[in-house]
Amino acid sequence: MNYFNYKRRLSSETRIGNTPLGGNNPIRVQSMTNTNTNDTEASAEQVIKIVQAGADYVRLTAQGVREAENLKNIKDVVRGQGYNTPLIADIHFNPRAAESAARIVEKVRVNPGNFVDRVKTFATFEYTDEEYAQEIDKIRAKLVPLIDICKEHKTAIRIGVNHGSLSDRIMSRYGDTPEGMVESCMEFLHICINEGFKDIVISMKTSNTVVMSKAVRLLIDRMEKEGLSFPLHLGVTEAGDGEDGRIKSAVGIGSLLSDGIGDTIRVSLSEDPELEVPVARKLVAYMKQKENHPEIIAKASDKFSPFSTDRRETYVVGNIGGDSVPVVISDRSHGNFELNSHFLPDYIYVGKELPVGAPRAIPSIIDIEGWTEEKNTYPLFNRSNWERIKGTTVAIKFLQLSYPDLDDGIISLLKVDKTIVLIIATDHINGVGEQRALVHTLMNNDCDTPVVFCRHYTENESEDLQIKAGADFGTLYLDGFGNGIMLQNEGDISQKNIDAYMFGILQASRVRTSKTEYISCPSCGRTLFDLQTTVALVKGATSHLKHLKIGVMGCIVNGPGEMADADYGYVGAERGKISLYKKKNLIDKNIPSEEAVERLVQLIKDNGDWVEPEN
Repeated sequence: MNYFNYKRRLSSETRIGNTPLGGNNPIRVQSMTNTNTNDTEASAEQVIKIVQAGADYVRLTAQGVREAENLKNIKDVVRGQGYNTPLIADIHFNPRAAESAARIVEKVRVNPGNFVDRVKTFATFEYTDEEYAQEIDKIRAKLVPLIDICKEHKTAIRIGVNHGSLSDRIMSRYGDTPEGMVESCMEFLHICINEGFKDIVISMKTSNTVVMSKAVRLLIDRMEKEGLSFPLHLGVTEAGDGEDGRIKSAVGIGSLLSDGIGDTIRVSLSEDPELEVPVARKLVAYMKQKENHPEIIAKASDKFSPFSTDRRETYVVGNIGGDSVPVVISDRSHGNFELNSHFLPDYIYVGKELPVGAPRAIPSIIDIEGWTEEKNTYPLFNRSNWERIKGTTVAIKFLQLSYPDLDDGIISLLKVDKTIVLIIATDHINGVGEQRALVHTLMNNDCDTPVVFCRHYTENESEDLQIKAGADFGTLYLDGFGNGIMLQNEGDISQKNIDAYMFGILQASRVRTSKTEYISCPSCGRTLFDLQTTVALVKGATSHLKHLKIGVMGCIVNGPGEMADADYGYVGAERGKISLYKKKNLIDKNIPSEEAVERLVQLIKDNGDWVEPEN
C-alpha cells in the first residue's frame, strides 16, 4: 500500500445480478429497508425509494423462512415497475432462511458470528484443537448447502462479520479483537474457496472506527498472503443520526477509501434509509477526485504500522502533545467571536493582531508580525519567517508548513527546539497523502514535534463539510497521528458549528470525548420499536452526560455485543418491550417501551453515573 498516493485496491470481480462488484467497476452504494419484509407493498415501495435515491443495491432483512420466501413477491413488484437493481437478503441465526432467500435474490449476507454458533452469552469456553476443528466442521455442514444453492442460482454471498456479534467461540480463543474478526471471516471464506465458490463479498463492521479500520487492514494483509483479493463492503455500524452519524461514517469509511480500499459502502444512519444514499454518494465522489493526482514523493517510516492502534509519540508543549488529547484551534481571523459553550476551542487563531473583542480566557495565536508578548498569546510563524523562531522566547511557538516547505534547515531546528508545535497545512488534491508524507518524514528524522492538522474548505452545506473533513482528518487520527485540529472554511457555515464538527471528528476518531456518544443502529425490518423517535427521546434525557456511551439498538442481533462497548444499552427485546444493559450485562428485561427511557435514567442514577443537567 502506498500511504501517500491514491490508487484503488484492485479486487477480484463478484457477480451480483446485473451490477458486478469489484475489479474495475465503480464503488457501489447501497442501503437497507426498515419495513416488515412480510409487508410486500411497503417493502417494494421502500426499495424503489432507495433505488431512486441512487443506490446500486438494496438489502432487506429475512429473519425467518416466511420473510425469505416473501422476497419473491417483493422482487416481482419491484421488477414489474421496471427496477432491476439487485436485492440482498440479510440473514442472522437462520441457515434455512438463507437457503430460501438464495433462490430468489442476487446476494445473501450471512453473519459468521451467528449463522451456526449459539446466541452470544459472553461465556468463555476452553477448546482443544480437536474440539475447535469439530466446530469448524459444524460450520461446513451448515454452509455447504447454502453454497450449493448459490452456485445453482448464481447468487453471491457476503461474509458479513460484525464486531458486536462475534461468537462466544471466537471470543474465547481470540478475544474481542480485530484479529478475532479476521479469523471469524476466514473460517467461512476457506470453506467457500474449498467448495470452488468465489462470488464473495466481505465486510468487517463495528461502531468503533479504530477497530473497523484495523480489522479491514488485517483482513487484506491475510488475504494477500493467501493470494486472495475479494471485494470489500465498508460501513460503520450503529453510527447514529444527524451530524454525529455523518461524521462517524466519514471517519470510518473515509479512512479506508482514502487508501483505495473498498468496493461498496453503506452509510448506516438512524434515519429514513433513502437519506443514507446521498451521503454515501458524496463520500465516494469526494474520493474519486483524488484519482491521477500529482505524485507525492516520500518514504514510509518503518516506525509506522497500519495495524497498530498506538499513537505517534511526541514531546509535550503546554497542553499539546504527549498523552494530552488533541487540541482544537478555531479560526477567528474573520473577527467573529461567537462561541458554543458546549464546544469551546482550546486556542483561537486571530490573524495579524489581537482584536479588542477577542475572549482573553482562551489562548490566542497571532501572526508573528503582530504578536506583542501579551499574556495568553502565542506567535505563529510560517515558511517565509521561520528563522525568527530562534530569537523568540515564549512557552509555545506555532509554525505553519506544508510538506514542500520542509527542508533540512527546518528539520534541524525541530530536533533542537522543543517549544515548537507544527501546524501542517496542505492544498494538494490528496491532502491526506501530503500531510502523511510530512509526518512520516518527521518520524524518519527522529523529530518528535507535536503536529496540528489544518485543512481549508469552501463549503456552504454542513453535510458536505462534515463528510469531507471527517474523511480527511479521520484518516490521519486513525493512523495514530495528530495532536490537534484546525478546520477552516470559506462558506455559509458558522464558526461555532465548525468548532462542534472538529470536536465531533476527534470523538469519532476515538481520540477525544466531548459529548455523550450514541451507538444507535439504522432501523431495519428486525427493529422492534420506532427507532428515530426513541433515539430522540433517549438523547433528550441523557445528552448532557458527556462522559457516557449509550447504545440504542433495535434488536438482539448486534445489541448485546455492541453493549460491551457502551456504558448503557437500550435494546429491543420483543414488540413493545425493551431490555436494559450495563455494559454487556443484562440488568432488566421486557420493560414496556413507554417506561423504558425513565428506567434507563434510573439505571444510570443507581450506578452513580448521573449528573444533573446545567440550566
